[in-house]
Amino acid sequence: METIDAAQVIRSGQSILFVTLDSLRYDVAATAMAAGDTPHLARLLPGQAWERRWTPGTFTLPAHTAFFSGFLPKLPQPHQPPRLWECRPPAFKDVDPQTFVFDAPNLLQGLGSHGYRTVCVGGVTYFSRETPLGSVLPDLFDEDHWRPEFCSPEPDSTRHQVDQALALADQYAGRPLYLFVNVSATHVPHGHYIGQSTDTAASQQAALAYADEHLGRLIDQLTAAGPWLVIMCADHGDAYGDDGFQGRGIAHPSVTTVPYAAWYHT
Repeated sequence: METIDAAQVIRSGQSILFVTLDSLRYDVAATAMAAGDTPHLARLLPGQAWERRWTPGTFTLPAHTAFFSGFLPKLPQPHQPPRLWECRPPAFKDVDPQTFVFDAPNLLQGLGSHGYRTVCVGGVTYFSRETPLGSVLPDLFDEDHWRPEFCSPEPDSTRHQVDQALALADQYAGRPLYLFVNVSATHVPHGHYIGQSTDTAASQQAALAYADEHLGRLIDQLTAAGPWLVIMCADHGDAYGDDGFQGRGIAHPSVTTVPYAAWYHT
């Protein structure tokens, strides 16, 4: 696991890419990697492997609320590495010097006070502004983008999302950018990737295999222009009949165990 000095990253004004692979189970991501279905991610991830972690939320809204408050998925072990970022704590608490401490109610505002432009490329409908609840997460950003072709029913959603993300990176070239992309392809429905009407671990693996090329394209083009801190993880998993359970919003290991990776790409 790479040690990242996030405080130095922010002090030096390096851009940050945060990608959430919505609903992606850890076992699906690991199986896809072992099967060679995600060659671009294998090339990019540290050690050519995902870390197994536990998410702070069991569906999109609470997980992302936690992420944007400074709480990323944790290792399934008693001892944790320093957090990348943290809201200014009470005076009695010590914080590792490599942790970026933001004096604001959320990470996006904290980065804004350091000159960052925070931009969201939404995927699932929690980022769509189609409902009042679908505006909660986008409202945290300086700028947010969502179109129906970014959402999971569109078979080529990740290509559309990556095209939008790269256009934004070009638009804000020369200034620190916090670029967030919520990849919807791995969220239900994804049975269409294997010609099925139901969603399974196999169809989610096929969805990830589809998204792999575009995620590789995103990271390659961003980092060709300069260094980026890259964080990729799932917000939660999905149960597909595991112990009789279906879906998310439940504290089942298929939902709470997620893939995670973070690295400084120079």
